[in-house]
Amino acid sequence: MLRKPIWPLVALLLLNLAVTPSFFAVRVQDGRLYGSLVDILHNGAPLALTALGMTLVIATRGIDLSVGAVVAIAGAVACSWIAASPDPASPGAALTGIVLALGLAVVLGAWNGFLVARLGIQPIIATLVLMTAGRGLAQLVTDGQIVTVNNDTFSGISGSALFTVPVTVVVAAAVYALVALVTRRTALGTLVEAVGINPEASRLAGVRSRSIVWTVYVFSALCAAVAGLMISANVHAADANNAGLWLELDAILAVVIGGTSLAGGRYSIAGTLLGALTIQALTTTIYSVGIPPEVSLVFKAVVVILVFLAQAPKVRALLARRRRGGSGPPPAAPTTPAAPAPAAETTGSGR
Repeated sequence: MLRKPIWPLVALLLLNLAVTPSFFAVRVQDGRLYGSLVDILHNGAPLALTALGMTLVIATRGIDLSVGAVVAIAGAVACSWIAASPDPASPGAALTGIVLALGLAVVLGAWNGFLVARLGIQPIIATLVLMTAGRGLAQLVTDGQIVTVNNDTFSGISGSALFTVPVTVVVAAAVYALVALVTRRTALGTLVEAVGINPEASRLAGVRSRSIVWTVYVFSALCAAVAGLMISANVHAADANNAGLWLELDAILAVVIGGTSLAGGRYSIAGTLLGALTIQALTTTIYSVGIPPEVSLVFKAVVVILVFLAQAPKVRALLARRRRGGSGPPPAAPTTPAAPAPAAETTGSGR
């Protein structure tokens, strides 16, 4: 499953190497790794976390269109709290703002899970509500302004390093390792797949499908909130209008590139990580070759359409018939008529 997602990433990296010969160069400066490859990992960490939560949601036959809004809300709440505190530069203000942002994300994820699991609303509709209202909520928190902060503790979420590796990369890697361990070494992964394959059958078999659906939506919102804190800490500000804008598109694209089935059930954690890095490498390539950033949405949209078509049953059936060389079943082999049986000999009376 990992062979297919890795080739687009390798092709993009080689293209960047051809354009910029020093693309693979990595150096250590001020106790931190720097370089284009490190930038892809660092800048791709928020997308990777968001796509991880989206993977489990899609595995249960759902979709979460509200992750971009949750990113904006998390950054808005944290930065607004820090800016309004008596000592905006104190570590306590930063920690309180982070806890409030993560706590609100849990509430928002539980709201999505309630609409989907309890009320039976279609996931695309249930999360579309928070997608539209959530960004308005972020605008309300920031009063429609870009809230800037100058807090070393908050900025350290994105700017500090652990053993020369950016903290964003360390956090994303730790979350991926934990989720992979829990879903592949315990029964939780099997239960998620069972709910995605057939929710009603899994419920009749004793699986608490509603609780699992509820949990994955809470986890998705929590991952989006952590991504929002990373994005806000990177720019030292909360931009409720642009933070996380169209991030749900990138997350869905990363998931489907990684091999997760849009029909639910089958999913790949490692494939999602490769898909997220591919999206970030695509963005870096667009910048390096001089293409305007606005055009990147066109490329991503085309890739989404191609991936959706590749997973459509009718398209796959059509391609299978073309590979067989005809529109119908293969013709039967011609049969050779059997030779007539020899006539029986007759004997005379012998006169």
